[in-house]
Amino acid sequence: MSIEGKGFFIWKIRDAEGGDPAKIVTAAQAGGFTHVLLKIADGQYAYNLDRNSNSDLLAPVVDALHTAGIDAWGWHYVYGYNPAAEANIAIQRLQQLKLDGYVIDAEIEYKQPGRVNAARHYMDRLRRAFPNLPMALSSYRFPSYHPQLPWKEFLDKVDYNMPQVYWEKAHNPEPQVQRTLREFEAKSPFRPVIPTGPAYRAGRWAPSVDDTNKFMDTVKANNLKGANFFSWDECRRDLPQIWDTVSGYQWNPPPPTADIVDNYFAALNSRDPVKVNNLYLPGAVHTTFVHTVQGSEALRAWYSNLFTQLLPEPTFTLTGASGKGNSRHFTWTAASTKGKVSNGSDTFGLLDGKIAYHYSFFHVSR
Repeated sequence: MSIEGKGFFIWKIRDAEGGDPAKIVTAAQAGGFTHVLLKIADGQYAYNLDRNSNSDLLAPVVDALHTAGIDAWGWHYVYGYNPAAEANIAIQRLQQLKLDGYVIDAEIEYKQPGRVNAARHYMDRLRRAFPNLPMALSSYRFPSYHPQLPWKEFLDKVDYNMPQVYWEKAHNPEPQVQRTLREFEAKSPFRPVIPTGPAYRAGRWAPSVDDTNKFMDTVKANNLKGANFFSWDECRRDLPQIWDTVSGYQWNPPPPTADIVDNYFAALNSRDPVKVNNLYLPGAVHTTFVHTVQGSEALRAWYSNLFTQLLPEPTFTLTGASGKGNSRHFTWTAASTKGKVSNGSDTFGLLDGKIAYHYSFFHVSR
């Protein structure tokens, strides 16, 4: 399973839409998020449990996300003091929640001496339990600043790298993303990068709307498959403008709608009178240098005659087009088994995106 598009980390589930699964799904759908990353454990302890009732606050959220077709990943802050216990709680939570992927958040504690063996033991245990589950490392953006972290031991066993590209005290996401990529491309093994951007306040600093757009633009410009933000709960509470920016950003914009002229020529070259007629309003008028016809039945008959008698087995070619709004003018040529057209010149008058009036001029030469 690959991870693509926009995602958000949730830290404290009660602070994200009050922990309401339906509201979380609604917000995720409105924001176009392909995945949500939920904190499932901290060290050797399960996270996001209701300590009074001992109920799991995440299970209904995961179920709701899956029902909506949104991937649910779990993330886990690890310390390395007891890697066996941390692996055990991760395995337990992953089995309980049936998550789509798992993120290891390893930071300052894993820079202490002796953490290479801890990372190796932890990852080996995880991979024995889940040999095929997608996993990712979430840690510092510049590994050159943190050589003590056991990068290789983690990256050897994960599928993705989710560096925390937090440009705190600055407003320069572009060079920070690019430097992150350069540094990780120089490391072995290299894993596909899905960077995480900041969506929180740090003292008097906060990312700007411009920062956030530039971060996502830079991620896409470098052909990375996705981007995450940390964290949903803080962003919704403190930075609604950043939430709106991330939600409104079209990761994969819809393809441009074909113009009516392009659709008309596609229908002509299908040689199907019904497809051509579907581009007209029911009461549309078509005028040629010979006569005028009006209405769906008359239009279908005219195109049937065009495709079988006037220009049998035709191929139409658009040679020029102009106009906008409710008016189009275009020129064209056609070739057929019986004759050809070299001087086609037409005008459309449109209403609600359909052809209301159509004037055609052309001469068939044999």
